[in-house]
Amino acid sequence: MDPVHRTERDLLGEKAVPADAFYGVHTARAIENFPLAGCPAHPALVAAYGDVKLACALTNQAMGVWADDVAKAEAIIRACREMAAGDLTRHVVVDALQGGAGTSLNMNVNEVVANRALEILCEPRGAYHRVSPLDDVNRHQSTNDTYPTALRLAAIRLLHELEARVLGLQEAFQANEKAFAHVVKVGRTEFQDAVLTTLGREMGAYAEAFNRDRWRIYKCEERLRVVNLGGTAIGTGLAAPRTYIFRVVESLREITGLGFARAENLVDATQNADVFVEVSGILKACATSLFKVCSDLRLLSSGPDAGFGEIRLPERQAGSSIMPGKVNPVIPEAVSQAAMLVMGHDATLAMACASGSLELNAFMPLVAMCLLDSCELLARSCEILRTHCVEGIEANEARCRAHVEGSTAIATALLPALGYEGACSAVQEARATGKTIREIVVGSGRLCAKAFDELVTPEAVCRLGTQEVRL
Repeated sequence: MDPVHRTERDLLGEKAVPADAFYGVHTARAIENFPLAGCPAHPALVAAYGDVKLACALTNQAMGVWADDVAKAEAIIRACREMAAGDLTRHVVVDALQGGAGTSLNMNVNEVVANRALEILCEPRGAYHRVSPLDDVNRHQSTNDTYPTALRLAAIRLLHELEARVLGLQEAFQANEKAFAHVVKVGRTEFQDAVLTTLGREMGAYAEAFNRDRWRIYKCEERLRVVNLGGTAIGTGLAAPRTYIFRVVESLREITGLGFARAENLVDATQNADVFVEVSGILKACATSLFKVCSDLRLLSSGPDAGFGEIRLPERQAGSSIMPGKVNPVIPEAVSQAAMLVMGHDATLAMACASGSLELNAFMPLVAMCLLDSCELLARSCEILRTHCVEGIEANEARCRAHVEGSTAIATALLPALGYEGACSAVQEARATGKTIREIVVGSGRLCAKAFDELVTPEAVCRLGTQEVRL
């Protein structure tokens, strides 16, 4: 006998499996067949699969499936709980990308749960006559209803985490909105000086963008909690009793505390994956906000001497191996790259969802990889942007003031007093003489110093509409 391996059999014949492995022959074949992504399925998906298997096992137990072997039922349920808790994740080793619509992941989970249950029963691994990965752990199930259900559960949990991270980023920008409310600066459109605003108002706009992202992410759960569990192969419930079909989602709801509901049309819910496209689109929107804001932060902090230099970002690391004193905006740069990747994941996911055919989508592993990785990337991005950048932003008030005083954008604030032609005349004279708008307007007596200053206060440039101005 080979003490290092045990022999297992499947449809294709016998195969050696490491004697101490919790996985079995189906997983061993998948390891050989799919050396693609180089990483296993997302841990959140594996844990969610444990909860799905637990819901199925509890439903089967309640229906008396193992009434003549209570110890087996309890061992399977205990193993499922351990899977859901993450205690068995290291034994789920199949590649994240795989053919078969996720069958290899489902079988890996089935085999690990079965062998862990055998261990609990003091039986050797591979003794499937006692606990079978297929006849027991996979009882009344299919990859085609368990995998999408587990993916929905995993996504909901990661979206909860992402929502909290987006909220934290929103609150950090709101704090900066208050801190910089008094800092008047030049507002720009199309990279050209436009009108006066405040640094606080810019930060407040960023906060509002992330507030919308947070709300959209929060609403994703409504889209994901409708599941096809109980539909088995194609949504017809083949080989599953009606009682099981009606009870199993209720069991999942009780286990997770989430409002899962069985799809009214299980065939549709098995065929079509458009809900994942919708959720991914919302993640792409969040990535778009992150990319835009990071680009602005890089621009506003540029220089610092020969650029805008209106804000200072926290210095995180030296920026060059040759240029002394250079510090780069590495956090916004890193987050921008993560945002780009999420946008790419969205395009890939859409293609995968569109590629489903007839009663099933074979590309669910790619959908899972893109969706869950995007959730995690965005959550990490929001966290490091908040903690390593936004919370440490400082206003360069002197530079903002110099830009205001030296820019013709200040003329727009004078429109209520001078009119368009009068303001244009002041701009032309400023460009011709090199004087500031203030020097020209106050010096010529068109406005007194007090009236001029009142038009460019933080309150004035942020006021909705204009007030009557006394000359």
